[in-house]
Amino acid sequence: MARPIRRPGNLPAEATSFIGRRRELAELRKKLATARLVSLIGPGGVGKTRLAIRIGTGLTRSFRDGAWLVELAEVRDPALVGNAMLAALDLRDQAATEPRALLLSYLRGKELLLVVDNCEHLLGAAAVLVTEVLKAAPGVQVIATSREPLSVPGEHVLPIPPLELPRAQAGESLDQLRQNESVELFVERASAASGRFELATSNQAAVVDLCRRLDGLPLAIELAAVRTRVLSVEQILDRLTDRFGLLTGGSRAALPRHQTLRTTIEWSHDLLGSDERTLLRRLCVFAGRFTLEDVESVCASDDVPAAHVLDVLSSLVDKSLVMKQDVLGPTCYRLHETMREFAGLKLLEAGEEEVVELRCVEYYVSRCRRSEDGDRHGLVEWLEWMDLEIDNIRSVLRRCLVQGDISHGMDLAASLRLYWATRATTEGVRWLDEFLATGGGDPEPQARAQYLRGFMAVLLVDPTAATPALDRAAAADREAGRLRPLATSLSMASIAANMAGDRVSARRLLGEAKAVTAGVDDVTAALTLLLARSFHGFFEGDLGAASSASSEGVRLSRVVGDLYTLKVWLLNLGTVALIAGDLAKAKPLLTEALRIAHEIDDRVQLAYLLDALGCHAAGSGQARLAAQLLGAADTVRTGAGAGVMPFLAPLMGQAEASAIAALGASRFEAECKAGSRLSRDAAVRLALGESGHVAVTASGGAGAGLLAKREAEVARLVADGLSNKEIGARLFISEHTVDSHVRSILNKLGCNSRAQIAAWMASPTEQRTPNE
Repeated sequence: MARPIRRPGNLPAEATSFIGRRRELAELRKKLATARLVSLIGPGGVGKTRLAIRIGTGLTRSFRDGAWLVELAEVRDPALVGNAMLAALDLRDQAATEPRALLLSYLRGKELLLVVDNCEHLLGAAAVLVTEVLKAAPGVQVIATSREPLSVPGEHVLPIPPLELPRAQAGESLDQLRQNESVELFVERASAASGRFELATSNQAAVVDLCRRLDGLPLAIELAAVRTRVLSVEQILDRLTDRFGLLTGGSRAALPRHQTLRTTIEWSHDLLGSDERTLLRRLCVFAGRFTLEDVESVCASDDVPAAHVLDVLSSLVDKSLVMKQDVLGPTCYRLHETMREFAGLKLLEAGEEEVVELRCVEYYVSRCRRSEDGDRHGLVEWLEWMDLEIDNIRSVLRRCLVQGDISHGMDLAASLRLYWATRATTEGVRWLDEFLATGGGDPEPQARAQYLRGFMAVLLVDPTAATPALDRAAAADREAGRLRPLATSLSMASIAANMAGDRVSARRLLGEAKAVTAGVDDVTAALTLLLARSFHGFFEGDLGAASSASSEGVRLSRVVGDLYTLKVWLLNLGTVALIAGDLAKAKPLLTEALRIAHEIDDRVQLAYLLDALGCHAAGSGQARLAAQLLGAADTVRTGAGAGVMPFLAPLMGQAEASAIAALGASRFEAECKAGSRLSRDAAVRLALGESGHVAVTASGGAGAGLLAKREAEVARLVADGLSNKEIGARLFISEHTVDSHVRSILNKLGCNSRAQIAAWMASPTEQRTPNE
């Protein structure tokens, strides 16, 4: 069965019902009809994020390229605002293109909505980036949420007030009260929390007073509502009234709204047990999402033993003080930004800030070093863990810089080699440069950081930066007698010299690397030497040497289970086979490498492999497939900011010429465009020959890899005006089956009617995209 195509965008599904805000939704829609930037402004906890996501979800189909949420709450470094937007749009900072340049280039031709959430702590950086995006991309609109405006040209500000309050004087009927926004939210959340709460005449006055006391602030109302599990509404009101009375000297004067929320949180916090209060304040050390293992390792102590952490954490989730998030992989948790600020103050009051932050640093350094040293077999799982934890790790890196803990910071940054290589190359370079610029740190972490800086420069095809960093690493390792890292530095320096065109230095360094590697029993040194020998063969035009080194690299990588290097060896070996014209040998090597690159989500290597398989298709007489794969590769490469693999460039030129000769220039261009619209998953399935979808074509068919073969047939007959009964008779299938196909087609294409299916089928293929 064909997998449904994901609609463009990343807006999360709403975990709880959305209540009220009819006026704000209408006003926001009105503003977005003419304005390109609308900022939702209000205090923390007022519901700005929920409102922005709700309007974005409703408008998704108005934007050809969807609606995208850029979450800034967990970003602490202004320099990483652009990276956050890249990640939200599923782009990669993995090549030489600067993240901001890649972002603006990608958005230039797009029609989409960006929801930039929680800008207040990064106001300057967010304002600059949003301004640049709006200038560069005329088809992009932005909704920003913040506690204060961005103050940029063209900004339309929409203040977000608390929810509508019930009248102070009794007199409204229960039915009328149920329509009030604040009351509706309290009743809905209380019912969900206790399973039995209902608004009744007996509690009507207390509910009204409580909602008014809480100023209609959604977060405050939700914190109070969850307490109906153990307290009556009257008890909650009495306790909160006492707390507010202390702050207002017993008068009924209203508190500032931010103080209302703070007091509600404080009240909820004081109802916790001592172990719950202790754990809650320590959780603020995590800048982003966190797992149970993280909490057990960083926050446990004698007063909150690791064995009890799950129970205490679960209790905090039940009380709505910690949010549980469903993501792929392990269950994770996070704090609302307002709650994180409160917990941070409590941590400071308890005098635990320094010790908890240090434990956090030691945990992430140890965890990442452990993965680097011995977890070759767990690369896929480790990269998934890193994707989840990266905001916490960024926070630790920044703390190390600020606190002058350079050795720990260098150790951590150097331990993330494969994350930087496959996810965030220029960001990794920036961290390394910042640490190295301090001139501090112990000699060994310094040498590791210099080596990784050189390695990253090689990935970026920047031998000018690679050579001095690798030279410094080799000199330090030679002086200290560290032979294993010396061997890898020399091998990598040989590759850098070849990139710079310095064949004499490359041969000398390769000879030194061979001599040093022979004296150490180390897999990493052996694999790096083989890599240097393989690339040296390519640069020298010695395909035999490149093939020999790559074959040994494949064997050794399989023995140790190193997926990252195995993928590289298979690509190198497949490229040698392509250059030699041995198509039968090349295909299995390239397809295995493609599976690995897709599994670990290495976009640059994925682009290289789609290019290589496009060349293979052209050489095999499959011109249409070749054009589609070359188009798909270009999309993936552009999204990663990468260039063409140098050794493949001549083959790609030949493949393109061959496909144009077979198809004609216009048909070739149409097929390339069709391939460029494929998702990565669809492109990989196409390259592997596993796609159950109609391939994207320039004539006829459903196109865009969207519809399965039978669905495409049904869509064509719908476009011809046939009824479900007539389609069933034509295709010899039941009317019920036809109905199922039609519903699936409507869903995949984002259509609401059979007429829209017909219009989509009648449109030129290159213009066919889902109506999202």
